[in-house]
Amino acid sequence: MASTAKKDVIAIGGSAGSSAALKQLLSDLPRDLPASIFVSTHIPAHSPSMLADVLAGCATLPVTQAIDGQPIERGHVYVAAPDRHLLLTHSAIRLGVGPRENMVRPSIDPLFRSAALAFGSRAVGVVLSGMLNDGASGLHAIKSVGGTAIVQHPLDAEADQMPLSALEAAEVDHVAPADGLGALLMSIVGADAGPMYPPSEELRLEVEIAAGERLGSDRLLKIARPSALSCPDCHGVLSEVNGSRPLRYRCQIGHAYTADNLAAHIDEVDEAVRVAMRVMEERVTLVERMAKDARQTGRAAVAELYEARAEEYRRYATTLREAAVTSLRLGRAPREQDI
Repeated sequence: MASTAKKDVIAIGGSAGSSAALKQLLSDLPRDLPASIFVSTHIPAHSPSMLADVLAGCATLPVTQAIDGQPIERGHVYVAAPDRHLLLTHSAIRLGVGPRENMVRPSIDPLFRSAALAFGSRAVGVVLSGMLNDGASGLHAIKSVGGTAIVQHPLDAEADQMPLSALEAAEVDHVAPADGLGALLMSIVGADAGPMYPPSEELRLEVEIAAGERLGSDRLLKIARPSALSCPDCHGVLSEVNGSRPLRYRCQIGHAYTADNLAAHIDEVDEAVRVAMRVMEERVTLVERMAKDARQTGRAAVAELYEARAEEYRRYATTLREAAVTSLRLGRAPREQDI
């Protein structure tokens, strides 16, 4: 008689403010925990990550940075490597070189999706403190195959946006503060996994994209429909992912954004345009004053040089002003602070 599958794969994602919660959680877990733990946080792409060493200092379980092709062992904590998506197969770790999601790599959503695809109802997803909503889509994927969804209590999180977004996107099983997550996981690990629901083809495709498989327009059309938006990374057309929770977009290269991440990026670009416009207009004022001073002191050649430069800066300022006005005319909903 085959043994019943148990909940034994824990995928944890966090961003701003999650380090303290991770330390607390791992310090509360016993050395003989019959589960494998995988941690993905937003870390700089081109700098060495010290997170594994930091967490190893407070955990009873061994903690190491994940290695591509590494076998998965119980009683071990694996931490995402810089500039690679942490992905899971049935027996080994894979470090994905696919496009960034939510402007980062590693991203939390690919980890959660791969856990859902590889382990189904054995998977437990945990969303910790963080900004915006990375992890929400992946947590929904874990729930879709019968897995367990856990969220750090928003009031306990240093940054509550990721926990709140996860609560909106998925039917969460448990909400707990950081100092209660360890005990909660111990009560879940080893329990019967329950029924496993077959993963969708969309889920398989998105895991393949994170691993580095080419997407292309034909495959993208299977999971999304073109929108009027452009990709901030490659400037290609963004397509809205069908039935996604939360609302998400992908380009045919594979770059992926939730609507919240995309809106935040657009706001940042708009602000950069406004700052550049102000700086350029100040340059026009300054150079015009320098030209006037040169005229008054009889330096005609210098004055002509400054006047030509002022005209050049004036054209730049006009272009930036038109870009800012066009952005305002696109009909974006006003932000709360603008009302």
